[in-house]
Amino acid sequence: MIHKLADCQANIPQNTNIWQFCVVLPEAKIGENCNICSHCFIENEVIIGNNVTIKCGVQIWDGITIEDNVQIGANVSFTNDKYPRAKNLDWVLEKTTIKRGASIGAGSTIGCGITIGENAMIGMGSVVTHDVPSGELWFGNPAKFIRKINI
Repeated sequence: MIHKLADCQANIPQNTNIWQFCVVLPEAKIGENCNICSHCFIENEVIIGNNVTIKCGVQIWDGITIEDNVQIGANVSFTNDKYPRAKNLDWVLEKTTIKRGASIGAGSTIGCGITIGENAMIGMGSVVTHDVPSGELWFGNPAKFIRKINI
């Protein structure tokens, strides 16, 4: 279902929901059974797997891959440029991967060029500046290892 107030330019599976005020650019790849909540923006060079939930107010920029069964909380901020400058023609796209089963808490910021491992969990409001290994809970600003989690 694509809400009539969404601007969805990509091919979307029939069982994926795109809610109002979302913009999805034409080259984005979005999987089956996803729920993209209102006020999200998804750029062209994005891959989103199956069974992914992206809550309200999230922007997914070029170079970001979100694997299957991932939960992205409201107002999570992603980046794709380590040294952003206006009108910089020499910028370098830094790719970020969120692995299968990971969860990112609301209001977190995810730096570019990072991998968040399978079934990892990022606590709300965290600022992630390094790779997060699989099966770990990270929290804080900057985010730090808290403990292993049961999967």
